[in-house]
Amino acid sequence: MIAVLFFAASAMAGVEFQSADVRALQADDFANPGMLWVTKGERAWREPVATGAACQSCHGEASKSMKGVAAAYPKFDATIGRVVNLDERIEACRRVNQKAPALPAESEERLVLSAFVAHQSRGLPIQVSIDGLAKATFDRGAALYFTRAGQLNLACTHCHDRAWGKTLLNETISQGQPEGWPAYRLEWQSLASLQRRLRACFYGVRAEQPPFGDPDLVALELYLAHRAKGLPMSVPGVRR
Repeated sequence: MIAVLFFAASAMAGVEFQSADVRALQADDFANPGMLWVTKGERAWREPVATGAACQSCHGEASKSMKGVAAAYPKFDATIGRVVNLDERIEACRRVNQKAPALPAESEERLVLSAFVAHQSRGLPIQVSIDGLAKATFDRGAALYFTRAGQLNLACTHCHDRAWGKTLLNETISQGQPEGWPAYRLEWQSLASLQRRLRACFYGVRAEQPPFGDPDLVALELYLAHRAKGLPMSVPGVRR
């Protein structure tokens, strides 16, 4: 809990640790490559799926109905029975309410909708709940954050609490805040989810990567979101 309280007062957005060029790229909607996914997501929001209505048919204009929604995720979902992230909530809505076929994790079809919905909360503070039925997931995420893993025997806290601002392989270590995800990563030449970034961290410390959708990844997402509470969302972010 000490790290959570610390960052509540001094959290810094991930883009602040990027170069001036990358910061400028994120700030310019005409240059930000992640906006291509947002634009595709807006189109997907308005178009009916093959077996059902469009998202807009139920939710109306996303700029109103989805404003602030992403800032509250991950959250406990009573219809699913566990804590889910925004991507999982959207996918569940597609499958149950639109009767649409499941989309593979990290597919462009899923990412565009997640990016579009999250974009509607840009500038709003992250405000997740860790009370009630979400508490156990939060506790699991906190434990994972401070647990050493992999051949390098490192925990998330060793980089993002103790070494942020220092340089590793010509890159500045950030605080690991999630406010800009889904984000376009230049190294990958693609928009990507926070789970893909977390899996890359597992790979970096030479640990086994949890599969997409793994409860441990969702738990880490919830812990990170609470740790970043109050930071304004900035989807789509741009990262090196």
